[in-house]
Parts: sequence; C-alpha cells; structure tokens
Amino acid sequence: MASTNAILVLNSGSSSLKFQIFSIEGQNLSCLQRGQIDGIGVRPALIVKDNHGNTLAKRKWSAEEMPDLPSAVSHMADWVRELSGLELRAVGHRVVHGGPDYSKPVLISSDTLDKLSTYQELAPLHQPNNLAPIRQAMRIAPHLPQVACFDTAFHRGHPAHADCYALPTVFHTEGVRRYGFHGLSYEYIAQQLEKIAPELATGRVIVAHLGSGASMCALKNGKSIESTMGFTALDGLPMGTRPGQLDPGVVLHLIRHNGMSVDQVSDLLYHEAGLKGLSGISSDVRDLLDSDDPRAAFALDYFVYRCGLHAGMLAAAMDGLDGFVFTAGIGENSPSIRARIADRLTWLSAKIDPLANAASAQKISDSGSQIGMYVIPTDEELIIARGTWSVLREEGLL
Repeated sequence: MASTNAILVLNSGSSSLKFQIFSIEGQNLSCLQRGQIDGIGVRPALIVKDNHGNTLAKRKWSAEEMPDLPSAVSHMADWVRELSGLELRAVGHRVVHGGPDYSKPVLISSDTLDKLSTYQELAPLHQPNNLAPIRQAMRIAPHLPQVACFDTAFHRGHPAHADCYALPTVFHTEGVRRYGFHGLSYEYIAQQLEKIAPELATGRVIVAHLGSGASMCALKNGKSIESTMGFTALDGLPMGTRPGQLDPGVVLHLIRHNGMSVDQVSDLLYHEAGLKGLSGISSDVRDLLDSDDPRAAFALDYFVYRCGLHAGMLAAAMDGLDGFVFTAGIGENSPSIRARIADRLTWLSAKIDPLANAASAQKISDSGSQIGMYVIPTDEELIIARGTWSVLREEGLL
C-alpha cells in the first residue's frame, strides 16, 4: 500500500505545543489529525483528534519526563513515528517575528535560525519558544525540510506611512518599524471571507483576533493595510498580561524614577500587565467574567473600551467599514464580550443579533445592520501547511 505524503505543522507556545498533520493530495491539503500537548513542565498531557473531532489518543507524562518544549517535540515525534502509511515531506513552523528580512515562508537553514534568533528581544514571549522546537526537529530529522512561516509577513505590504515611526530614518533602516502580528490568523480569515462573505472579501473589514494575545487588523480588498500591533507584540489592545498601547514616557519614568532595570520593566510589560495587572486576579477573560470583584469588571470595561477605540482608528484608516470579524479564543467563544464590543460600534451603524450572537452563529449581525458582523474560527496551522507546501514546490522538493 502506497504511503500518503504529509506535512507536519508545529505551533508552539510558552507551555504548549499544537500540531497538525496534513495529507498532500494533488493540489489539496487535508487535515488528518490535530493534537496538542499542554502543561509542559508542570502536568504534560497529549490529546490527538481526527478531523471530525474524534479522540484518537490521550497520554500523560510527569514534569520530569517533559520539562520543556524540545522534550515535547521529541515525545510528539515518537507519536508521529507510530503512525502507519504516512511519509512526512516537511515540517512547517510558526515563527512570530520575521523582522525586516522575511516577508514570506522560507526554508530553514542554520543561517536562517541565527538571523531569527536576533529578533528574540522583539518577541521574548514567543520567538524563543518558536525556535526551540525547530532546532529539536532539525536534530531529530536532519533530512527533513523545515519551513518557517511568519506572523509578521502578512502585514509587510503596508503603505510606507503606516509602516514607520516618527523617528530619524536611520532607525527605520535598522529595522525599527511597525511590523504587526497574528498575520497567519488574518491571512486565514481573509481567505475564508472569499467563501463566507464574498461581498466583504473585496471590502473594508476589521478582524479582531482576541485571545490571550490580542490585536486587530484592517483588511482592504483582502490585504492588511493597518494593524494595532507595531514593533513588538506589546502594542495596541490590552492583552492577558501585556498592556497594549502605552506612552513610552511611562517606561522612562519606571527606569528613572522607580529605579527599575530594563529586565524588570520587560518582565512587568510582558508578564504582569494587561488584564492580569488591572484586575489583580487573572489574565483569563473567563475568570474575570465569573468574578464579582469590581476590579475584574473594571479590567473588562477597559478591554472593551480599548477595542472600540482601536476599531475607530482602523475604520479611519480604510475611510469606512463594511464588515467586522471576531476570531481566536475570546472572539470565538465569548458572546458577552462580542456584544459589548459591538455596542461600541453602533456609531458605525453596526448592530448585533442577540440570538445569533448567543449561539455563536457564523453571522451575528442584525438584518438592519449596515456592517456585516461574523464569528469565524481561525486556523493558523492550515496557513502554515500551505506556506510549507509552496516552499516545497518552489525548491523542487515535491
């Protein structure tokens, strides 16, 4: 029996590793299995499902057996080796920051890894965790092509005036510019709009990727023209543990007047700010919604308010608005947050259908709304698989 050519996609976080296996069938990619290892270093657990949601496997390890991401990759590789009838042709990886050098998926070499390592300070929560699995995968299977797909790449076509800061041009030349993130998610949503709402695919749409990390993107004719995130993933909307938009003078004040070191400020901004800092309770919106503590309510009020403000900014960038899409963890699963953000958009003639929203329907705008409002689950792994496939073809490896 002939083997099925396949692509393995890895999407790593700080304590989790998501993966999917895609079969290559002519010109099509089909997800065969998807899995996740959670609790790495604490209570590691694997769950694997087929494309219909049926559970195929569950496994648990001790923290000592799986202390970090490289060890998780090794255990995941053991699982993949046990699968019969598959011939892996490549591994695709999500890399958050591509810097000024990478605007499309690339075949990874040692030189590529060295270059990507220089961007670790720009995405300290993500870049090290993205690169560690790549190094481990290259050690486990040195013969297998590894491909990097970048969260920043989708935004690289921004107009020049949207891409720079008001600093001397030498800094822009050195790479100090607005990059934008969550691009793999936005690319997927842009493609889905062509099927779900073709009239919006060529229109002016705000996509709100709302999760522990949160941002919004202005799509015009399916292309990113503006994003709430900039040089790093700290900018824009408040997030689980990150503050979002912040006067840079605050950082100077913390260093000069509070005597904080650069490392202490970095730890504050990446790990102790955002919803966690405002509430003093949790970085998780679900916990805050369940709490009767007024600090939790204030943190959510702040989040919703800032989402409304940034939506206005993005609508201005496009000279109007035709559609609004919610995606990612909060956007896909929290009707109450969606409703509250929609209330902030009534000045744009957006109106939500309460019943459709409560049911998390695909289209949640009221029939009288001038703005089409949708809930579309994202699939970054599929975009990574497609990017990996394109690199294999370009390099003559298929």
